[in-house]
Amino acid sequence: MSMRRAFLFIALVLVASCSSQRKIASVRKEAMGTKMEIPSEIYVPELDLDSASSPDTMYVENPEGEKVLIMKAVKDVDGELAVTDVIQAAVVTARFRNVAERHGKVDLKFRITVPREMQDGKWQLRLTPELYILSDTTELDGITVTGSAYRKAQLRGYQHYRRFLESIITDSTAFIDKYQLEMFLRRNLPAIYSFRTDSSYVSDEQFASAYGVTEQAAVEHYTNKLMVRRNRWKIEHKEEMFGRYVKVPLVSEGLRLDTLIADVSGDIIYDYVQTIPVRSGLKKAEITLGGSIFEQDKCIYDIPRSEPLTFYISSVSTLADQSVRYKTMVLERRVEANTACYVEFSSGRAEIDLSLGHNSEEIGRIEGNLASLMENETYDLDSIVVTASCSPEGSWEHNSKLSKMRSRSVSAYFERFMKNWRDTSGFSVGEDGRAVKADISAIRFISRSNPENWTMLDALVSSDDALSPKDLDEYARARKSSSPDMRESEMRKMPSYQYLRSHIYPRLRTVKFDFFLHRKGVVKDTVHTTVVDTAYMLGVRALADREYEKAVTLLRPYSDFNCAVAYCALDYNASALSILEGLPSGGKRDYLLSLVYSRMGQERKAVEAYMRACSENRSFIHRGNLDPEISALVEKYRLEL
Repeated sequence: MSMRRAFLFIALVLVASCSSQRKIASVRKEAMGTKMEIPSEIYVPELDLDSASSPDTMYVENPEGEKVLIMKAVKDVDGELAVTDVIQAAVVTARFRNVAERHGKVDLKFRITVPREMQDGKWQLRLTPELYILSDTTELDGITVTGSAYRKAQLRGYQHYRRFLESIITDSTAFIDKYQLEMFLRRNLPAIYSFRTDSSYVSDEQFASAYGVTEQAAVEHYTNKLMVRRNRWKIEHKEEMFGRYVKVPLVSEGLRLDTLIADVSGDIIYDYVQTIPVRSGLKKAEITLGGSIFEQDKCIYDIPRSEPLTFYISSVSTLADQSVRYKTMVLERRVEANTACYVEFSSGRAEIDLSLGHNSEEIGRIEGNLASLMENETYDLDSIVVTASCSPEGSWEHNSKLSKMRSRSVSAYFERFMKNWRDTSGFSVGEDGRAVKADISAIRFISRSNPENWTMLDALVSSDDALSPKDLDEYARARKSSSPDMRESEMRKMPSYQYLRSHIYPRLRTVKFDFFLHRKGVVKDTVHTTVVDTAYMLGVRALADREYEKAVTLLRPYSDFNCAVAYCALDYNASALSILEGLPSGGKRDYLLSLVYSRMGQERKAVEAYMRACSENRSFIHRGNLDPEISALVEKYRLEL
């Protein structure tokens, strides 16, 4: 390069550098920031007196039943309404917007503008929107605007690093001085040297020379150790070299935009859409924008965080009727409960032995049930029927006597338990507020018996996987006998009898408890009472919590206004409409009906329903500004209510 060309090149670099410095100085001085706005459309009407045939002009009925002409119109200089038809859309910006919830989510749409004064080929702008909902702050996907010179520097760093990687040697033979090795072989091992063009395997023993030199020793001798060490260093320092060559890596994850600026002649505009789930209690969301300007790997300017954009979230769930719903329930005075325990008895004995088998656990469980029933604040215990059953071994007559004895023994045992419970902990609160002993004198034990529990034996045998089909057939044949003693006699001949005796028979020795109770203070056999409809109220709660699928499932059987709200929240507008049209007129019903009509494109009906709702309740005039479907009608037809 000649001296003149070199001087010219240096001058151009200095000029470009000075230009960049002046620009960042101006940005700092002006404290410039990016713009973040909510674009919206307003209608700028032009006077047109021939708009009577306009499709946007309609007749509707007001709440008094009168026909009213609704049209696009503006007031003239005298304050009179002038009909308009030709509509020109002009884009304006706002700091807040009402957004409608759909399927439990809302779309937050806003526009980011990077002015050309903040753009330079050597810069990279890294913009970070932040979302504020309730008490949480979430950093959204960033936006990166990259200058052409900045990007070239990035790519140049990658090129340098790629050349570094390409310099790493992967073929180990490249480290060997092949010429010197061949000279050694030709002089010392001519027989081996002759195989230089042959792929035949040569053992280390064949290779060894008279001086004891092996192939490995020869290769190591002629290997360039310095090259090996240098290559190993490159492999071990790849990450370090990446950081040295690539000052600012290219980033793709977590970015919405990465624009290469080739010509900085104008503003950059990016329309950003963020979808968020709507939580219970969420009424608004705010978004701010901040960021930094980088030159190479240095931050040269922190972009001031913008004023927040506010999105007011409109949810039809707020229209839900929170009134408690009741249902009529028929209460029976008398109720029953039952349970069974397995008590083991010594052969031919009826006394309870807590040390046998699992008797202690089983008896303890029944004692817990009895204590719970005696402490119950809703029911009084009337009587307890105790039914003892025996297994089939022994005669029917003997088992009949034994089961009765066992039933009486169990009844006596638990009568003693109840008296002891009353004496130690059985207290209740009397009318004067003082603790009194629980009265158990009216509770009767009734002993019954089931000598041999053949029904349960049939069920246990049929479900036992250890019994073969042949065993089941033999049992079925023995079971056909009408005499219980004959059945048991036939079963003794079966090969599987011992298995039945040891594994199944013990399970037949049960004691069943049937508890008979009555509601305290209730005299009639049945009482009709009103209770909260818990299933319905769970649906209303799900609606308030914006769990709309759950709300629809719970409220669908009722097909009422709240069910229509749930349908509307999920955009099931036809289902919502079928319910709403069958309900009597009212403020909430008419407002929701207006919203559904608007969604379905029936604007005349939507306007009529909205006017009725506002006539019924003036608060819906303000509410109409929150729902985009309604506010669009208000703006389109210049509704003044």
